Amino acid sequence: MKGEENMRILAIETSCDDTGVSVLEVKNGKFFLKGNVVSSQVELHRKWGGIHPTLAKREHQKNLVPVLMNALKEAKLLKKRKTKKNDFGKIDQILKKETELLRRLRLFLKNYEPPEIDLVAVTEGPGLEPALWVGVNFAKALSYSWQKPIVPVNHVEAHILANWLPQNEKQKRIKLPAICLVVSGGHTQLILMKGQNRYRLIGETRDDAAGECFDKIARILGLEYPGGPAIAREAEKAKKGNVKLPRPMIGQKNYDFSFSGLKTAVFYNSQERKKSKGYVRQVAKESQQAIIDVLIKKTLKAAKSFKVRSILLGGGVASNKELRKQISESIEKEIPNIALYIPDLKYCTDNAAIVAVAASFHSKRTKPWQKIKADPNLRLK
Repeated sequence: MKGEENMRILAIETSCDDTGVSVLEVKNGKFFLKGNVVSSQVELHRKWGGIHPTLAKREHQKNLVPVLMNALKEAKLLKKRKTKKNDFGKIDQILKKETELLRRLRLFLKNYEPPEIDLVAVTEGPGLEPALWVGVNFAKALSYSWQKPIVPVNHVEAHILANWLPQNEKQKRIKLPAICLVVSGGHTQLILMKGQNRYRLIGETRDDAAGECFDKIARILGLEYPGGPAIAREAEKAKKGNVKLPRPMIGQKNYDFSFSGLKTAVFYNSQERKKSKGYVRQVAKESQQAIIDVLIKKTLKAAKSFKVRSILLGGGVASNKELRKQISESIEKEIPNIALYIPDLKYCTDNAAIVAVAASFHSKRTKPWQKIKADPNLRLK
């Protein structure tokens, strides 16, 4: 699989609470990341114990232009205008519901030259609808102003294709077909990747995604948001205990997931026990292991059944150290002929670099800016 040769992509990511802009160069099928800036909203959402959509939307409006400028500066593409731009009629119309973003963008376009890029990429879904629309409208305004085409990107596919980002030469030779485990706060899916742009969804969560389950369990235990990293930290400190939790759907013949029952089991278990530090750490370790056990069992089962050549991980939960370690060990033990690929930690969480890579594989699928829309329930085709 190779991206389009010789092009420069500016990508925008606002599917949830991270504001990201990236500049990626593709030369002879190889990727060169020239700028990649992410502004996190974690501290703002922590007091809510999860993502507050209206707050996320507001912060994207504030952050997009500064993040864009920093990414262009990293890529050495930020150049002052010699003559001021004054025509903003159509841009005013595109961003009529994004007044704060419009104010900031007008100032940026007035003072800076259009960068030397070939296309704009933007996450169109899935994700939080208010957050998605800010990024989509921003991309439409830039596309119109700079007269560059737009490539809309599926966020789930971007997490899969993060495995093609620069790490080492081995990453350039991923063999297909592959089983892809995309696991994050909003998604837990098993996808059969048969070839470039050829996907088949074979399993997904029926209720809570794995990352969502981590967040809810952390809240029950009195740990901070985001739950995944908080639980991982406590699990590392745990001593042996007698806490036993279920592994939902682990023995079923399908490839679907369900984690709401695990969250409920933690809730009832915690009602009967004093939440001492030792107890919290034991529950953190056992709940993390329960999720990991289910993810690994289902993924390896799918890999064997579909006779794939590779397993690809993606999404924020793929950052979990124990998941990375244990799935590697399990594959080595059970199916050593299948290669495992996991993105570098900085490409597991939401960022625009993975959006840019996905766009490079779809560079012919441009759309007029007028036809780009956010789709919070977008499915991978």
